[in-house]
Amino acid sequence: MLKKLALVVCLYPAICVAQNAPGALPQDNVVKDTARQTDIVDLGKTVLHVKPKPVEEEADRTVYYSFLPLSTIVPGGDGHALVTSTTAGAYLGSPSTTNLSSASFGPYLNFKGRFGIPLRSSIWLPDNTWNIQGDMRFLVYPQYTWGIGTSHDYNQRAVLDYSYIRFYQAALKQVTPFFYLGLGYALDYHINVKSDDPRLNLHQFTGYNFGLNSNSFSSGITLNLLYDSRNNSLNPLPGCYSNIVYRVNERGFGSDETWRSLYVDFRKYIGLNPAKPNQQNTLALWSYLWTVFGNNPPYLDLPAINWDPYNRSGRGIDQGRYRGKTLFYLESEYRRDISHDGLLGFVIFGNVNTVSGSGNLFTSWHPAAGTGLRIKFNKGSNTNLGVDWGFSKGYNTFIINLGEAF
Repeated sequence: MLKKLALVVCLYPAICVAQNAPGALPQDNVVKDTARQTDIVDLGKTVLHVKPKPVEEEADRTVYYSFLPLSTIVPGGDGHALVTSTTAGAYLGSPSTTNLSSASFGPYLNFKGRFGIPLRSSIWLPDNTWNIQGDMRFLVYPQYTWGIGTSHDYNQRAVLDYSYIRFYQAALKQVTPFFYLGLGYALDYHINVKSDDPRLNLHQFTGYNFGLNSNSFSSGITLNLLYDSRNNSLNPLPGCYSNIVYRVNERGFGSDETWRSLYVDFRKYIGLNPAKPNQQNTLALWSYLWTVFGNNPPYLDLPAINWDPYNRSGRGIDQGRYRGKTLFYLESEYRRDISHDGLLGFVIFGNVNTVSGSGNLFTSWHPAAGTGLRIKFNKGSNTNLGVDWGFSKGYNTFIINLGEAF
């Protein structure tokens, strides 16, 4: 198994290199002529007949904001929540040599003691010399769980209630164009983990013995390897992305247990109309392998669907539906503009995952599919409002996001 994982780690960056011209930063993701693009703000100006005065901007320092309030269901069946989603994009250097830095902030509140405060960022210093990544969250979070593997049907589920603190930070230095190597720190603290049913024995229900006794604390350093030929993570157009994170949790860092994890993420964006690089007509491919080593990683730190770093995998599958020591994931999505001005577009997607636990990996596959509408929310940062409907066996849902799923 270790030999296979090592082979995957070695081959992923090679695949990216083989499919991108070296030494040239692609400019497909930069909206070169936003005057020909239309977003929600332009639409509002037209409807309301607003004619604002022109504002002079320094092109290399322009900051783009997008804000969206919405309502959604809180996991665990505890009613609706008020959710806001804010994204910001900025060039900290010349757009011709520097990727778009981005930050997203999406707090939620359901007025019954459930709330979350997540903040994620990816900062690109001038000329892409450094990439600073951050992921900080404080969540009071009810969560359905089905145990390890696939031993329970969808309706055989329990609610886990807990508070969660996450603090991830990493700094990556450019080694060669598109390649980055760095170190980071990762902390996961799950507090007061319990079932909403005091009669339920969580160890027996989940088939797992670690991290279900009130609290679990994982703390470790990460080794990060990144290849990224995109320059807009909010709406990637043709390019390639590969991210490898090896995490070492040790008691010396304060971790309850000593364990390791490996996360390998690969994404490829294929433009189907090279003559019009700013018009969306793209096939997007995504795959990741996430595995842990050791006998006692905490239950809530195990690989689980929709618990990837940005909680975007498994559209059409309930969060945490499949959990185990190893999870392998595949997704493809076709993206296409409907209107020539970029205001409207659509996507069609499908995904599948397999997880270890009750059986061997790759012997049981769990598919989902769906479609969605795209509305240009901010043409400056090329940010879309995405409204997706996804479905799988026994479950379907609507997902609303600022920015693409991947």
